[in-house]
Amino acid sequence: MTTPGEWEIDAVDLDGYLARIGQQRRPPSAEALRDLMRAHVRTIPFENVDVVLEQHQGISLDVVGAKLVGRQRGGYCYEHNGLFAAVLERLGYTVHRLAARVQPRRPGPYTHMTLVVDVDGRQFLADVGYGAGILDPMPLVDGHEVDQAGWPHRIVRNGPWWTLRKGDEDILEFRLDEMHRIDYEVYHHYTSTHPKSPFTGRLVIMTLEPGVSRRLLGRELTVEKADGTSETSTVAPDELDATLKDLGIELTPDELDRLKTVY
Repeated sequence: MTTPGEWEIDAVDLDGYLARIGQQRRPPSAEALRDLMRAHVRTIPFENVDVVLEQHQGISLDVVGAKLVGRQRGGYCYEHNGLFAAVLERLGYTVHRLAARVQPRRPGPYTHMTLVVDVDGRQFLADVGYGAGILDPMPLVDGHEVDQAGWPHRIVRNGPWWTLRKGDEDILEFRLDEMHRIDYEVYHHYTSTHPKSPFTGRLVIMTLEPGVSRRLLGRELTVEKADGTSETSTVAPDELDATLKDLGIELTPDELDRLKTVY
């Protein structure tokens, strides 16, 4: 069990957040959860600019809110799901903060923050921080499939473990063991500083719209469509500002200049 008050959810500017994603306060329901999740993923980009610039200020909710809501930037899993969990709890949902292993067949690190939400007598995986890859809540029902912006995803249970699959690929593996705030502080430290972390040393920016996924990895921008077509191009330094703005990220002139030196 988590400690009451340890998440400091009152630090979130709830009205500011809802204005940011274009939603209104509604009583908890599966439909309202779906609408909140869709609006969040489509509005707030997944990005690691502050990690690359070595200026990340941490994952406490006051810092995350000031960044994602106040400055209308994006973030990565601890920021997205930390903020979303607090918003949901403020709205009356029951939220379980979990840890997941990314790409478990490799295996990836067991450091990803994910969420399971109780509503309408059911449980849903509601992960807004998985690289802008999941648009709708996934019912925790063995074998259940959901179309995620044009890409079918299926959830499978094996004893205490749940696995989220995209096509033939296992993308997340988790158990329903609740984490504490300090757990994510440790995971964030590794993810934002370790040289083998996928988020240090190169840009990772992702957005998702129905039928279209966009990924900027380093200098390579890939636009993938649900019909199976994709296009990859190289983003030159003088194109970086316009590309970032198109992906929903606007930096200060100083940040942009510093990013170009390590880009």
